[in-house]
Amino acid sequence: MLNVETRHAIHPDHAKGMDTQALRDNFLCESMFKDGEINLVYTHYDRFTVGGAVPAGGSLTLDKVAETRTETFLERREMGVVNIGGSGTVEADGVVYNMEQGDVLYLGMGTGAVTFKGDGRFYITSCPAHQTYESRLVTVEQSNQVTMGEAATSNKRTIKMFIHPLVMQSCQLVLGYTSLEEGSVWNTMPAHVHDRRMEAYLYWGMDEESRVLHLMGEPQETRHMFVANEQAIVSPTWSIHSGAGIGKYTFIWAMAGDNVDYTDMDFVQPAELR
Repeated sequence: MLNVETRHAIHPDHAKGMDTQALRDNFLCESMFKDGEINLVYTHYDRFTVGGAVPAGGSLTLDKVAETRTETFLERREMGVVNIGGSGTVEADGVVYNMEQGDVLYLGMGTGAVTFKGDGRFYITSCPAHQTYESRLVTVEQSNQVTMGEAATSNKRTIKMFIHPLVMQSCQLVLGYTSLEEGSVWNTMPAHVHDRRMEAYLYWGMDEESRVLHLMGEPQETRHMFVANEQAIVSPTWSIHSGAGIGKYTFIWAMAGDNVDYTDMDFVQPAELR
């Protein structure tokens, strides 16, 4: 079963007047991972799409999506898939990729139908592409890893880069994930914006009762949402994206826009936030 929800772009002036439910309705993706279903959220932020595919031991195929008006979803798009569950496979363009938890698969433009099988829980990210790059499976061991932060500031973390210029080529899509060390809770602090790229966060690896307090909004007009495991935030170019969690967690970051420069950030120091 395929379900697609469309999210239109929100101007920052509009976001200032939103209550909690309106913020959640527009920026939080709550129910993407359901057994036997593919659930996509098609956004008007750089036409970025996020979603989940849970074959639950069976098989699910993502092919035509009416919202793109193309013969196949990937006819003019590229895709990044992260397995956040058990062992599974993804088949695309006649190639079967075995994916363990944490592995990332890049599929280039024009790949065709994509079939998900096994016990994996597959997080889907996709954006328009202008050139076909080679599809590639990047395992956890093959990622580019950087440790940042300090225990003293509660933000010691390991960043793993997968679809990234240091690892491989893509058109627009940049993807990786960040895991917090035990005892650290803050991700991405100091906060930043990047007007050149939108971003999506998927929070993952959390206990059922845990939550992340996700901060968003303009630096001088911040808002917040409480986010549970396997829920995603769609972050506009004008918004900060930071947060603090209860206990151990990982967040998958994925971006698309004018460049693929991960370091292109306009930092906002804590004293500047309101």
